Amino acid sequence: MICGIDEAGKGSVLGPMVIGGVMGSSLSEFEDMGFSDSKILTPKRRELMYEEIVSCFKTTSVVIEAHKIDESRLSYSMNLIVARAHASAIDNLSPKKAYLDACDVNEIRYGINVRENLKNPVEIISEHKADSKYAIVGAASIIAKVTRDRLIVKISEEYGDIGSGYPSDPKTIKFLENYIAENGDCPCISRKSWKTVSNIIGKIQQKSLFEF
Repeated sequence: MICGIDEAGKGSVLGPMVIGGVMGSSLSEFEDMGFSDSKILTPKRRELMYEEIVSCFKTTSVVIEAHKIDESRLSYSMNLIVARAHASAIDNLSPKKAYLDACDVNEIRYGINVRENLKNPVEIISEHKADSKYAIVGAASIIAKVTRDRLIVKISEEYGDIGSGYPSDPKTIKFLENYIAENGDCPCISRKSWKTVSNIIGKIQQKSLFEF
């Protein structure tokens, strides 16, 4: 058995990172199903494919909340945090071989980091843009993306519209600015170790000082 592994939300400042995993018997059984990098699919198409994937294959999702990422960053680089999470998803599926999207400029090093965090030996194929090269990794990216999008919807139901959660999203930045200005601290759904958060806090503190 083989599996594909990919993540969503690595660079977001709000919300969790989600690692998706999909297992099958061969690469060929995925090739004609249209699975590809989730970022190039529409939300509706992703949702339809998600339902198809979970009904046809064994899948797994590993959710790493924002505060856990902050805690881990005290000891590990972000690339190693992702590698450890990828390893957890592989452990959940117990394949013989795993294809994954390398989250490091050095594909080989990333594969070694994942392999060193596995409970059992698994052959690792670590490549850049694996979600475009291998349909099984594309399927994993769909699992990760849809799972994270659903979690973001739940967060927005509690906090209001937070946008996508990424620093490049004006809605996300506006939410953070308003929340910090009103509460004096960032919400628990934010990654406090991100420079985006510290920059916003610094800007608000400076503005308050001038107003005083």
